[in-house]
Amino acid sequence: MKKIVLSLLVFIFSMGLAQAQNAPSIKVLDLNRNSVAFDSLVKKGQITVVSFWATWCGPCIKELQAIDDNKYEDWQTRFGVELIAVSIDDARNSVKVKPFVTSRGWEYTVVLDQNSELFRELGGVNPPTLFIYDSNGNLAYSHQGYVPGSEEDIEEELIRISGAATEPAQGAGH
Repeated sequence: MKKIVLSLLVFIFSMGLAQAQNAPSIKVLDLNRNSVAFDSLVKKGQITVVSFWATWCGPCIKELQAIDDNKYEDWQTRFGVELIAVSIDDARNSVKVKPFVTSRGWEYTVVLDQNSELFRELGGVNPPTLFIYDSNGNLAYSHQGYVPGSEEDIEEELIRISGAATEPAQGAGH
């Protein structure tokens, strides 16, 4: 009887882990304040980078700006990446998000998680927190914090997740 109960508990636990690895269907708002299920943004067949940030978070802005300035276009070409920037600004501050994103010229999909429900569901503690979903929609990587150059680590994970071989930089003679 103990083996049956133990087997059942292991099965239930493993099912919970499998489900936890898929994007949750929690509702977020797009920049026009339309409700969107988060899991509809994590599309099968593409790698999705999800970055939780806030307008008041300096490291968050530095990370998203570094990705925008140095990496995003290349990542889209090489890995088919879509970046979803999820603002955790509360309802009072969320009105600042659209003008902020527009002023930065970010081409990312930006959504609002005003109550941080999605952030908490994914186990987020402090922004910036970044998650990468593979092309099957499974959570493949997570990282918290930002230091200059972290986008290189993210790229290494994208290479690993996509199975792409690293390409030498043009003009590099190694």
